[in-house]
Amino acid sequence: MESASSTAFSFALRRSSAAELGSGFARRTGRPCVRASALSYRQFVQFALDETALHTRVAPSPLQERFGSMKPLDDKTEIELLSYEAPKIRLLRSLSIQGSKGLQVLDFAMFPEPEYDLPIFCANFFTAAETNIVVLDLNPLYDVVKHKEYKDKYYEGLMSLGLNYAELLPWGGKLTGESLRFFSPIVIWTRFKSSQHMLDVLYSAFMDYLKAWLGLMDLGIRETDASRIIANREAQHRYLTWRAEKDPGYEVLKRLFGETRAKNVVRSFLFDGVDSLGSKTFLDYFPEYRCEEGRVNEKRSMLGKSFATRPWNRKGEFIGNRND
Repeated sequence: MESASSTAFSFALRRSSAAELGSGFARRTGRPCVRASALSYRQFVQFALDETALHTRVAPSPLQERFGSMKPLDDKTEIELLSYEAPKIRLLRSLSIQGSKGLQVLDFAMFPEPEYDLPIFCANFFTAAETNIVVLDLNPLYDVVKHKEYKDKYYEGLMSLGLNYAELLPWGGKLTGESLRFFSPIVIWTRFKSSQHMLDVLYSAFMDYLKAWLGLMDLGIRETDASRIIANREAQHRYLTWRAEKDPGYEVLKRLFGETRAKNVVRSFLFDGVDSLGSKTFLDYFPEYRCEEGRVNEKRSMLGKSFATRPWNRKGEFIGNRND
């Protein structure tokens, strides 16, 4: 049930203009106003840290001491792990990788405190040679197909922003039904060949989505109802449990750190909270993945359902595959 405070929140958000939430996007030319001079995802991270510091007091997280000095097994790869915390932000963390032959990886996220039902800011970028694979989203804490009030509260005022970038960064191909429940109607899921123009577009999208998330954070009202806080905590724990188990970047981390350290990075850094926000296991949340012997099925999808085209219309309503 939506509270009066969330109704006021939605009204305030709708009053924000598309220009305020999309300052990096030049509508007349379709080109972003800000350029990324070279492919370095650390430029993205620095912008995020600087911009976040304009909105709240950012301080190093205790995780920084544990993970900030980690080194890869080889001497050809540069790795940077950063972690911070702030009022309303349980964890802001970043993993960036620069390797040989054009390998670049960015895994950047901001997780809210359980007292807020804010979405989770998520940027997962992978570049190898001339291929770029991108996921950029404000991941919903609650399934937006099942929870319309949550979708309206956080995404109704952002649909124009998402539609602008959906034209420049088109849908990247089949996405499993299981993964889809953790994405919003404004998700950018795309693949493209490297070029200066496309890098500029991606950098602009990252900036605008981050500014949008920070705008939501500024408007966020601390929850005092214990039952809602418990629900928020479990929803975030469910998200973390899924990501920690099915993280597609794990194989890259295992090559760089070895199996033991890679698992530690995934569970205790990238998805910190999976062992502290709740006690449920992956199979508690997702029993359809249970094998006969009790282990987790390694398959990405058990539903056998995928979405080859954007499954939301321009209003953010779920429509599934257009050919269904």
